[in-house]
Parts: sequence; C-alpha cells; structure tokens
Amino acid sequence: MAYTCPAATSATVIGVNVANIVSQNIYVDVQITDNSASITKYLVKGAVIPNGSSAVLVGGDQKVVLEANDSITVTSNVDNSADVILSVLEIS
Repeated sequence: MAYTCPAATSATVIGVNVANIVSQNIYVDVQITDNSASITKYLVKGAVIPNGSSAVLVGGDQKVVLEANDSITVTSNVDNSADVILSVLEIS
C-alpha cells in the first residue's frame, strides 16, 4: 500500500512517480481502492518502466481525489524494484 487517506479527510493526489531501481525492465500496476464502495480500479496496468527510468503516472493536469480510507497501491512484477513518490494534499 503506497497511501491510504486518513479517516475524516479527503485528499487530492497531485503526483505519482515510480522509479525503476533494478537493472531490468519492470512492469508496474497502480490501483485505486474506493473503500466506501468496495471497488478497486486500475490507474495503470502493466506499465513498462525500463531500467534506470521512471514514470510520472499522475501529475500536470491529472489529479486523483480520494475520500477517507480510500487507498493507492503500487505493485511491480519484481520484488524491491521500485521507489514510489506520492505528492498528496490532504483536506480535513
């Protein structure tokens, strides 16, 4: 789990950057879970990030709004292969 919006809070995700830190290509999934509706959707599925590269998955004009207890999960096909940076504005 990369981020979970705290209770009694909403959040705007203004940036998600995933960096490949291993010497091979990785495939990354980013999922958003709407806790109140028990729904999980992919923001991106199987995005290829070459070795030594990174991908900006949210940023610029793209934003994601989360409600209390909603979450973002980032997974890679290779263990311990990605550094994830999230920029989040929480509103309580």
